[in-house]
Amino acid sequence: MLKQTLEKVNSKNFEIEVVGLGYVGFPLAVRLAKSGFRVRGIDVNPERIKRLEANQLMDSETNLKDSFLKCRKNGNLSFSGKSQKSELPKIGIVCVPTPIPNNDVKSNIFVKSAIENILGTSKKGDLIIIESSVEVGTTDEMGNIIESKGFEIGQDFGLCCCPERIDPQNKKWDLENIPRIIYCSDDVSFQISKKIYEHVNNSKLIRISSAKVAEVVKSFENTFRLVNISLVNELAILCEKLGINVKEVIDAASTKPFGFMPFYPGAGAGGHCIPKDPTFLLESSQKFGFNFKTIDDALKINKTIPTYIVENLEKYFSKFNLEKSIIVCGLSYKADMEDMRDSPGFKILNELIQRKFTVAVYDPFFKEEFVGKYLSENNCEGIKLSVLKNLDDSSISKFSCLCIVQYHTKTQPRLNEIYKNSKIPFIYDCQNKLEKINNSKTILKSFGN
Repeated sequence: MLKQTLEKVNSKNFEIEVVGLGYVGFPLAVRLAKSGFRVRGIDVNPERIKRLEANQLMDSETNLKDSFLKCRKNGNLSFSGKSQKSELPKIGIVCVPTPIPNNDVKSNIFVKSAIENILGTSKKGDLIIIESSVEVGTTDEMGNIIESKGFEIGQDFGLCCCPERIDPQNKKWDLENIPRIIYCSDDVSFQISKKIYEHVNNSKLIRISSAKVAEVVKSFENTFRLVNISLVNELAILCEKLGINVKEVIDAASTKPFGFMPFYPGAGAGGHCIPKDPTFLLESSQKFGFNFKTIDDALKINKTIPTYIVENLEKYFSKFNLEKSIIVCGLSYKADMEDMRDSPGFKILNELIQRKFTVAVYDPFFKEEFVGKYLSENNCEGIKLSVLKNLDDSSISKFSCLCIVQYHTKTQPRLNEIYKNSKIPFIYDCQNKLEKINNSKTILKSFGN
């Protein structure tokens, strides 16, 4: 059956369902549809489906607008809340999020739901590819579910694990040129996958021996980032105590042409991946009776940085005799994106409110209609937010401090102007990016300086 599917793939006479239309699944769906495949994007969020059917994109997706509209017009790209039956062979690609596991929620809850959704309309000869970052052993568990439906993995049904590698807003490395690792249940499934990813990243696929290897590789990649971010943030704390600039230290170390990779300090790693994926390796190690201490320590350090920054702010407010009013600027976890999941900005916001600061927030990507969603995602329920629509002179005049947690390209000129023209008494720069100006009356302090 899989060999017949391969023949259909060669002629593009099959369908693709991409389940999960976030920052991984949506660009993938557009890319595949642009290449001439019939693609159905599936998402359980009815509002997301409604907006896409109305051709409404998020701000960070506008670079895909022309391709998206062309695919919609030629009928290659459609949307639904659930999988659809088809007489043609079907490739299901799972791109749903995976939560941090706890006593109430398993990390595979959304992956399992997505695969059961696909299986509800599957037949022999179909193939499922898991792109979601998953806990070790998840792919094998999903294989058991597939076989419980009467399919035989590697014979009449294919199963692959090809963890996503995407860095939103990265201008150098994108969906088309990033190599990918992949586990496939059988040789024919690998050939099918190569035909599909030929139109994604020119089939730069590195086949590996098992699903567990693929799962560990993905978690380790983000663990590497977490550990180094935590390391450089602790270095920033030391540099503050030594009275030197951490950025100067890192830039100087970067002149070494081998054995060093620069990471820069900030308010902590946020987003959906870096704080979460390392926990999968930690959980796996604990099942074997040992604690992956490097990961454990890095996770703990990452959680302490927002508190350390707020303690610094409190110290400076007292030193400079300022009223405790502050604007938290930049709530997205990454520059030039609206994704605010697990952002350190919300952790800082929460700490400041607990310490009786008057707080307002500003982010050009912040949408007031999603306030409840933002607060829920960041464990800040019950907080009443004062949201600034811009950083004009009138809006910032009531505040003593601007705390820059995240930079966005569209905000940078205004931040420079506020500092240069002394529009606010105090600026605290969590990323140490503002260049010191001697004739500014604004006090500038940076994390790690």
